[in-house]
Amino acid sequence: MIRDSFRLLLAAALLAPALYIIPALPVAAQIDAAAPMQISWEVRNRFRLFREERDFLLHVESARDRSILASEQSLELQSDGRGWARNIVNRLCIDLAGRVNEPCTRDNVKESYLTPIDHPITVRLTGAVPVGATCAWSFDDGDGPQTSTFDCAEPVNLRVRYGRQTVATVDVSSADGAQRLSAGIQVRDIFIAGLGDSIASGEGNPDRPIALADEGFCFRSYLGGATGQYYRPSRAGFKGGRACEAPDTLQNWQRHSAVWFNAACHRSLYSYQTRTALALAVRYPHIAVTYLPLACTGATIADGLFGSQRARECLPSKSMATCQGGVNGQLSELREALTAAKRRQPDRRLDLVLLSIGANDINFSGLVSDVIVDTPTERTIFKRSGLIGSVEDSRSDLMRDLPQGFAKLRETLKPLVGDLSHVIYTSYGDPALASGGTPCPGGRAGFEVHPSFNADPQRLANVTAFVENEFLPALKALAQCQGGVLCRDPRGDRMSFVDAHQVAFADHGFCARSANDPAFDRDCFSAKGDSFDPDIVNAANEPLLCGRGASEYRAYLPRARWIRDANDSYFAAMTYPQGLPAAMQPSDIHDATWGVLSAVYGGALHPSAEGHAAMADAAFPAAAQVLSLDAAEPDIRSEPLAPANAVQQ
Repeated sequence: MIRDSFRLLLAAALLAPALYIIPALPVAAQIDAAAPMQISWEVRNRFRLFREERDFLLHVESARDRSILASEQSLELQSDGRGWARNIVNRLCIDLAGRVNEPCTRDNVKESYLTPIDHPITVRLTGAVPVGATCAWSFDDGDGPQTSTFDCAEPVNLRVRYGRQTVATVDVSSADGAQRLSAGIQVRDIFIAGLGDSIASGEGNPDRPIALADEGFCFRSYLGGATGQYYRPSRAGFKGGRACEAPDTLQNWQRHSAVWFNAACHRSLYSYQTRTALALAVRYPHIAVTYLPLACTGATIADGLFGSQRARECLPSKSMATCQGGVNGQLSELREALTAAKRRQPDRRLDLVLLSIGANDINFSGLVSDVIVDTPTERTIFKRSGLIGSVEDSRSDLMRDLPQGFAKLRETLKPLVGDLSHVIYTSYGDPALASGGTPCPGGRAGFEVHPSFNADPQRLANVTAFVENEFLPALKALAQCQGGVLCRDPRGDRMSFVDAHQVAFADHGFCARSANDPAFDRDCFSAKGDSFDPDIVNAANEPLLCGRGASEYRAYLPRARWIRDANDSYFAAMTYPQGLPAAMQPSDIHDATWGVLSAVYGGALHPSAEGHAAMADAAFPAAAQVLSLDAAEPDIRSEPLAPANAVQQ
């Protein structure tokens, strides 16, 4: 038999990752140099979405002694606010169109992403290892041992079979005598799927943010005429017409878009689902994590999970003719992936589902529009288009439609994942709370990127009360079969529910400000809501009143608000939603529709990367518990060796 899946490599030629701890999370004890010798091992590059180990090691290093949130903040400072994902996004086992690469070349080895046949590991001898000792290693997975001898200070790199235990044995020889140790090595490959809506996908956090120009770009408003124009920062690199009287093509404009892990769904590596799956791989060295992200911004249970939905935008390309306007239902995609995996590996199963859904089912975006769209003309137009909702309509959807949707979803997920406790439902954080849970006061601050926006205090208070007192409690009841929610098997139909992050979000809503916010934010985003120059002559060249260029904005720096406001949404993503039906597509990129949508379609009132990291900190313990990742592992076996010249009796 050709043993390609069981290759022994000289450790001296390869760099192996060091052992690590994350004291903010449940951890195993550190290796003590004075402790008895033992065989220690870990899976290399064990977050299998990453093609290159250097990207995984970046997170291993940043996670030392830190929570996921603290790690994110450290990486934000390390990248000078440009974001750690900006280059990693091009080094994944899933391409930017959402297709899984089968096979995927990871660290120069072709692997099946969904059904790995082996895993790379590093084995080393730790503890009180005698200086200069020699280690004779043997690794046996049932097809006969593979042996090699090294200095005991050297780690050993090899690949071990999926689903099969490998027995590692080492004979340690030194001036003090000889000792044999052995241990069983078996990698547990955990298959995790991410499902849900924009909160699940990471909306608001493009992997590579938009690059802004310092000069202005003209938008029309619905009022029309010379007074119906305003300027906001343009896209860096765009050489076309910036004035409203100088139209250009959407194709030219799109060449300078933000980059998403998946543009159609605005999937981002910053999402709490990705950060949770990644943190599991970082924390537990004996597992590998195969992560399948399927969440899509705009998804509802009916249109998104079960049925197809409209794409958010298209992958930038030389020809926009290849743009797909729709996205397949997430459950169909998951079922297809599982079927393909089981065809190759009958014992392959889905271990965990990360889920957030329900906000679009009650038209939360309509509530947001009702709060922030303030001028009479725009309110009239948006109401006629059905884009402005009401608390009364959302309450009706919450009481009537959402329970039925959850019941159908529960019955569909059960055969896919088996035990519904392996569905981790992570609830939402209220985006409009600050200073100990008091509601944000409203106003134009953070929303003046569009002239018609103003967070009306009374409408904001009404929506905040509905979210806190009705929507969030209802989601918990639906996920856990409580509060009168009928489930066929109340005990077995409960999802694992996570909402611990909501307490932290109460101090970090969209209106939160701090003296430690980035200097650009403090200087250029006015607390009074007058950040932009209303004079279109001046604004054409310098749209910000602060005298600084928009190119200085950094989407990924620590700040008090963990919620993207409309200014952040424009400055980080500036999205033109090409997934709209053809009849709704403006013919001119300066059109008033684009002006409104570019300010909100990139993630207004969605968590920032810090917010997602805080959500991941809350979801992580539930995932680890459900997967029993802290269960004790078998002990290392150790015994002295008989002297080489011992007389046999």
